[in-house]
Amino acid sequence: MATIAVTDATFEQDVLNAGKPVLLDFWAQWCGPCKMIGPVLEEISGERDDIIIAKMDIDENPETPMKFGVRSIPTILIFKDGEAVATTMGAKPKAQLSSWIDEAVGAAAA
Repeated sequence: MATIAVTDATFEQDVLNAGKPVLLDFWAQWCGPCKMIGPVLEEISGERDDIIIAKMDIDENPETPMKFGVRSIPTILIFKDGEAVATTMGAKPKAQLSSWIDEAVGAAAA
């Protein structure tokens, strides 16, 4: 499964009403760490079917990041059942991101 692009207009449908947990990466074209983490998220997306990996360009979609208090990027949130259940910031290695996802999805399911 490839990552999906989410906009302010599609946020509710694509993230809040998704049938499974969603990892949402808030990013921008000009952000170096965002460019570093992008391929890692693509890789994770291809390996997992228990979570949807989504990206939102904060320059094109200012409303949603503001709602969730995004002040620096990359900021990554995991949503489960319409609720933000975990947050992390900054570029991280794949192993660390995968572990964080496992914890968040497991904790959200408990």
